[in-house]
Amino acid sequence: MSRDNKDNSLKTLWELLLISTRLGFTSFGGPVAHLGYFHTEYIRRRKWMDEKSYADLVALCQFLPGPASSQVGIGIGVMRAGAIGGIVSFIGFTLPSVIALIAFALILQGFDVGNAGWIHGLKIVAVAVVAHAIIGMAQKLTPDLKRKTLALFALVVALLWQTAYSQIGIILIAAILGYFLYKHQQESGEEATVNFPISRKFAVICLTLFFGLLVLLPILREITSVDWIAMFDSFYRSGSLVFGGGHVVLPLLEREFVPTGWLSEEAFLAGYGAAQAVPGPLFTFAAYLGAVMNGWQGGLLATAAIFLPAFLLIYGTLPFWDTLRRNAKVKGALMGVNAAVVGILIAAFYQPIWTSSILAPVDFAFAAILFSMLVYWKLPPWIIVVTGAIGGTLIALL
Repeated sequence: MSRDNKDNSLKTLWELLLISTRLGFTSFGGPVAHLGYFHTEYIRRRKWMDEKSYADLVALCQFLPGPASSQVGIGIGVMRAGAIGGIVSFIGFTLPSVIALIAFALILQGFDVGNAGWIHGLKIVAVAVVAHAIIGMAQKLTPDLKRKTLALFALVVALLWQTAYSQIGIILIAAILGYFLYKHQQESGEEATVNFPISRKFAVICLTLFFGLLVLLPILREITSVDWIAMFDSFYRSGSLVFGGGHVVLPLLEREFVPTGWLSEEAFLAGYGAAQAVPGPLFTFAAYLGAVMNGWQGGLLATAAIFLPAFLLIYGTLPFWDTLRRNAKVKGALMGVNAAVVGILIAAFYQPIWTSSILAPVDFAFAAILFSMLVYWKLPPWIIVVTGAIGGTLIALL
């Protein structure tokens, strides 16, 4: 690599780290809100990807087990700066909440922040951000009646069938319907060129490692009876078998650690309240649990273990996904899937984002103000976040 190329690569990684870290400090509201923040920063503002490629990446990550929003962030990092870019993007987005939750575990376990006014204000910020993202994605991905109908189908099913496997079921059905509805139709517009600087050989290694660890870790746990291996196995398995986002992993983690005596029910619930108060992915709740059980080293181990499956899966599927999405036989299926993703996002926008945030007319009024600041006045997202925190504090005093 020449000196200029190396300098450009380092500059790109540094830019990616700064942007993802800023998002890590300001992305409140859960996985759907995170997708909205990513859309605003990476797609609308910086145009690192086009709308269709972003929607395809979201669809892939919704299909895979693990933390979907974190996987989308990793995928964007990979496309921008290769395999290292995925790691840098993950570190920036995740580290702020990991540090905060380890601090909660070590210092502030008894401090109740879950019902603070500024937290409520940040939930209202999530309403404005997600609404903006959904409107933009719907305009691009559901332009005709068939895709609007598919989105409606996904919306209704996602609201009425709320299980760990509802999202993957909806996406599979939408893919089949999209294949039959659009198999003879080509989308208008040029096909986006997306860079996936990961070889298929490396992808196969990642997928092999993913399944290998899933089988070998429980065996090692039984053979060695070492606490660190048992912890790693529990967190890795939880991160590998979860469909539907961070909230779904909570009962899995509770069953892994509370009945076995690793930590008390009270400590678990206190950490859950803390996890709601910090930005970034809810999977970083693992950092809190690990820190309660084994100090800050345990927090870092738990974080690595629960997110490792996400890395292995996204690195292992991206090269093959790029080939599939360009295959004429698969394009129709992806058109259906993209429409379904819009419906899934609308359903998640209502439950839990809207239902947990808009509790009174004043909340709706404040959400409308924040939405206007973001969409019409085009103010930076960090200003929206600060305004939301201040406004939530003032609303709590009313």
